[in-house]
Amino acid sequence: MHEYADVRLGEGRLGKVERQRLIASVVTRRRIGSQFELIDALSDAGCIVTQATVSRDLRELGLEKAHDALGRPRYVLPEARRPDPRDALRRVLSEFARSATAAQNIVVVHTELGSAPAIGRALDRIEHRWIVGTLAGDDTCLVIARDAKDASALVKELSESIEL
Repeated sequence: MHEYADVRLGEGRLGKVERQRLIASVVTRRRIGSQFELIDALSDAGCIVTQATVSRDLRELGLEKAHDALGRPRYVLPEARRPDPRDALRRVLSEFARSATAAQNIVVVHTELGSAPAIGRALDRIEHRWIVGTLAGDDTCLVIARDAKDASALVKELSESIEL
Protein backbone atom coordinates (compact mmCIF):
# COMPACT_ATOMS: atom_id res chain seq x y z
CA MET A 1 0.00 0.00 0.00
CA HIS A 2 2.83 2.43 0.80
CA GLU A 3 4.48 2.02 -2.58
CA TYR A 4 2.19 4.52 -4.32
CA ALA A 5 4.06 7.57 -5.56
CA ASP A 6 1.02 9.80 -5.86
CA VAL A 7 -0.91 11.43 -3.07
CA ARG A 8 -4.68 11.38 -3.05
CA LEU A 9 -7.35 12.55 -0.64
CA GLY A 10 -10.73 11.21 -1.63
CA GLU A 11 -11.01 11.77 -5.38
CA GLY A 12 -8.76 14.85 -5.58
CA ARG A 13 -5.00 15.17 -5.47
CA LEU A 14 -3.52 16.53 -2.29
CA GLY A 15 -0.74 19.02 -2.93
CA LYS A 16 2.42 19.37 -0.89
CA VAL A 17 1.14 22.29 1.21
CA GLU A 18 -2.13 20.50 2.05
CA ARG A 19 -0.30 17.22 2.76
CA GLN A 20 2.14 18.96 5.10
CA ARG A 21 -0.76 20.73 6.82
CA LEU A 22 -2.37 17.31 7.33
CA ILE A 23 0.89 15.91 8.75
CA ALA A 24 1.14 18.82 11.19
CA SER A 25 -2.44 18.24 12.26
CA VAL A 26 -1.97 14.49 12.73
CA VAL A 27 1.20 14.78 14.84
CA THR A 28 -0.42 17.48 16.96
CA ARG A 29 -3.50 15.37 17.71
CA ARG A 30 -1.91 11.92 18.05
CA ARG A 31 1.32 10.41 19.30
CA ILE A 32 3.15 9.42 16.13
CA GLY A 33 6.52 7.85 16.90
CA SER A 34 7.75 6.61 13.52
CA GLN A 35 7.50 7.39 9.83
CA PHE A 36 5.52 4.18 9.29
CA GLU A 37 2.99 5.17 11.98
CA LEU A 38 2.65 8.51 10.18
CA ILE A 39 2.18 6.78 6.82
CA ASP A 40 -0.59 4.65 8.36
CA ALA A 41 -2.26 7.67 9.97
CA LEU A 42 -2.17 9.57 6.69
CA SER A 43 -3.56 6.52 4.90
CA ASP A 44 -6.44 6.42 7.42
CA ALA A 45 -7.13 10.03 6.42
CA GLY A 46 -7.20 9.03 2.74
CA CYS A 47 -3.73 10.35 1.91
CA ILE A 48 -1.44 7.72 0.41
CA VAL A 49 2.27 8.62 0.52
CA THR A 50 5.63 6.94 0.19
CA GLN A 51 8.17 6.73 2.98
CA ALA A 52 10.49 8.99 0.97
CA THR A 53 7.77 11.65 0.71
CA VAL A 54 7.06 11.47 4.44
CA SER A 55 10.77 11.71 5.22
CA ARG A 56 11.09 14.81 3.03
CA ASP A 57 7.97 16.37 4.56
CA LEU A 58 9.21 15.75 8.11
CA ARG A 59 12.52 17.44 7.28
CA GLU A 60 10.84 20.41 5.56
CA LEU A 61 8.37 20.89 8.42
CA GLY A 62 11.22 20.76 10.93
CA LEU A 63 9.50 18.03 12.93
CA GLU A 64 11.65 16.61 15.69
CA LYS A 65 11.53 13.49 17.81
CA ALA A 66 10.66 14.10 21.43
CA HIS A 67 9.25 11.89 24.17
CA ASP A 68 5.79 11.98 25.71
CA ALA A 69 5.10 11.81 29.47
CA LEU A 70 5.49 8.02 29.38
CA GLY A 71 8.85 8.22 27.60
CA ARG A 72 7.53 7.05 24.23
CA PRO A 73 8.95 8.70 21.09
CA ARG A 74 6.78 11.14 19.17
CA TYR A 75 7.14 13.75 16.46
CA VAL A 76 6.56 17.36 17.51
CA LEU A 77 6.38 20.61 15.58
CA PRO A 78 9.20 23.04 16.40
CA GLU A 79 6.80 25.55 18.02
CA ALA A 80 5.20 22.73 20.05
CA ARG A 81 8.35 22.08 22.07
CA ARG A 82 7.67 22.44 25.74
CA PRO A 83 9.54 24.90 27.92
CA ASP A 84 12.10 23.68 30.41
CA PRO A 85 10.19 21.55 32.96
CA ARG A 86 11.85 23.42 35.85
CA ASP A 87 10.59 26.76 34.48
CA ALA A 88 7.12 25.29 34.10
CA LEU A 89 7.25 24.04 37.70
CA ARG A 90 8.32 27.45 39.01
CA ARG A 91 5.46 29.12 37.13
CA VAL A 92 2.79 26.71 38.33
CA LEU A 93 4.05 26.85 41.92
CA SER A 94 4.19 30.65 42.00
CA GLU A 95 0.69 30.93 40.62
CA PHE A 96 -1.21 28.10 42.32
CA ALA A 97 0.69 26.69 45.32
CA ARG A 98 -0.05 28.12 48.77
CA SER A 99 2.30 26.18 51.05
CA ALA A 100 4.64 23.21 51.32
CA THR A 101 5.09 21.28 54.56
CA ALA A 102 7.22 18.24 55.34
CA ALA A 103 5.74 15.31 57.28
CA GLN A 104 8.39 12.61 57.59
CA ASN A 105 9.24 11.64 54.00
CA ILE A 106 6.14 13.29 52.52
CA VAL A 107 5.79 16.89 51.39
CA VAL A 108 2.24 18.22 51.49
CA VAL A 109 1.71 20.99 48.92
CA HIS A 110 -1.54 22.93 49.43
CA THR A 111 -2.83 24.56 46.25
CA GLU A 112 -5.68 26.55 44.79
CA LEU A 113 -8.73 24.37 44.16
CA GLY A 114 -8.28 22.23 41.04
CA SER A 115 -4.57 22.92 40.52
CA ALA A 116 -2.96 20.08 42.47
CA PRO A 117 -2.89 17.73 39.44
CA ALA A 118 -0.98 20.32 37.39
CA ILE A 119 1.57 20.74 40.18
CA GLY A 120 1.94 16.96 40.54
CA ARG A 121 2.44 16.61 36.79
CA ALA A 122 5.03 19.43 36.79
CA LEU A 123 6.89 17.78 39.68
CA ASP A 124 6.86 14.41 37.91
CA ARG A 125 8.25 15.95 34.71
CA ILE A 126 11.35 17.40 36.36
CA GLU A 127 12.45 13.92 37.48
CA HIS A 128 13.87 15.34 40.71
CA ARG A 129 16.37 13.07 42.44
CA TRP A 130 14.62 13.52 45.81
CA ILE A 131 11.10 12.73 44.52
CA VAL A 132 9.91 9.14 44.40
CA GLY A 133 6.42 10.05 43.19
CA THR A 134 3.39 12.30 43.57
CA LEU A 135 -0.30 11.90 44.31
CA ALA A 136 -2.70 14.77 43.67
CA GLY A 137 -6.22 15.52 44.76
CA ASP A 138 -8.09 18.76 44.01
CA ASP A 139 -6.20 21.14 46.29
CA THR A 140 -3.46 18.99 47.81
CA CYS A 141 -0.47 17.31 46.22
CA LEU A 142 1.48 14.72 48.19
CA VAL A 143 5.11 14.49 47.14
CA ILE A 144 6.85 11.34 48.33
CA ALA A 145 10.55 11.77 49.04
CA ARG A 146 13.08 9.06 49.84
CA ASP A 147 13.45 10.14 53.47
CA ALA A 148 12.71 12.97 55.91
CA LYS A 149 15.97 14.75 55.08
CA ASP A 150 15.10 14.89 51.36
CA ALA A 151 11.56 16.01 52.20
CA SER A 152 12.88 18.93 54.28
CA ALA A 153 15.29 19.97 51.53
CA LEU A 154 12.48 19.71 48.98
CA VAL A 155 10.23 21.98 51.08
CA LYS A 156 12.95 24.63 51.10
CA GLU A 157 13.41 24.34 47.34
CA LEU A 158 9.67 24.44 46.55
CA SER A 159 9.02 27.28 48.98
CA GLU A 160 11.35 29.54 46.99
CA SER A 161 8.82 29.41 44.13
CA ILE A 162 5.67 29.69 46.23
CA GLU A 163 4.38 33.24 46.60
CA LEU A 164 2.97 33.80 50.07
